[in-house]
Amino acid sequence: MSSLTEVIESYINELFQQEEQDGSADADRVSLRRKDVAERFGCVPSQINYVLRSRFTPERGYIVESQRGGNGYIRILKISYDMPEERAQHIDRIVGDSITEADARRLLCSLQARGMINARERLLIEISLRHISELSDTTFDVSPYKKSTIQADLLKRMLCGLDLA
Repeated sequence: MSSLTEVIESYINELFQQEEQDGSADADRVSLRRKDVAERFGCVPSQINYVLRSRFTPERGYIVESQRGGNGYIRILKISYDMPEERAQHIDRIVGDSITEADARRLLCSLQARGMINARERLLIEISLRHISELSDTTFDVSPYKKSTIQADLLKRMLCGLDLA
């Protein structure tokens, strides 16, 4: 049996699919009310917040806008960048100044799921990051912060290189 989080995530993804099938000009966005979704699934509104914070993140290709209050709404936007410069800026924002190897792996899996990189590219980047991590720990004795900074820089360069190729 699926968890409530997965059920709510599936429902929101179905809303996106419905918008696409209807041929809507706004197929890259879904608007809903937190209260209505909570009532539909018999849960508290904070459960909806959890789903949005954990499943609809910039790393996964979404931006969530919300306004609280009586007539509050939630708007979920799919991120799509047509220009290479926009994608490079997006990569820079989601990677940040430092990243752990585990966070980098999660990000790479997300990018692969979104079709931004393929499995081979993901694997090559993961191997490179693992190699940097091993060198940092053994050969060069780099501090953990500096290691995560080097990994972030390498990850951004590789992803931007793939994007611009």
